[in-house]
Amino acid sequence: MSGVEVESRPADTAPFAVTANAAKQVAAILSGEPAGTMLRVSVDGGGCSGFQYNFTLETSKNADDLVIERDGATVLVDEMSLEYMSGSELDYVDDLIGQSFQVKNPNATASCGCGTSFSV
Repeated sequence: MSGVEVESRPADTAPFAVTANAAKQVAAILSGEPAGTMLRVSVDGGGCSGFQYNFTLETSKNADDLVIERDGATVLVDEMSLEYMSGSELDYVDDLIGQSFQVKNPNATASCGCGTSFSV
């Protein structure tokens, strides 16, 4: 299967979306990295709710990756993680309790207080 490239759209029409705030922050982070670096969002077993989101910097794509390009940022999601995050949206929040990337996942039936783990 070849990689699928899409532009970020609302979560109800895309398999995974990236908000403008998230794209801006990803682009800022990637600007200090070697050319071609991308942010990978994935799901791993663990965390207090059963699954947890993982954010890593990558310099290569997998053949089955969903590739989202928006405003100078490239975000990757592997096919297996997409099964748990289909219809989700990556956002970047800066509020009184801190700054963080947050995945707004319509498939999650529960999540921890910090928002980094979830269950389905």
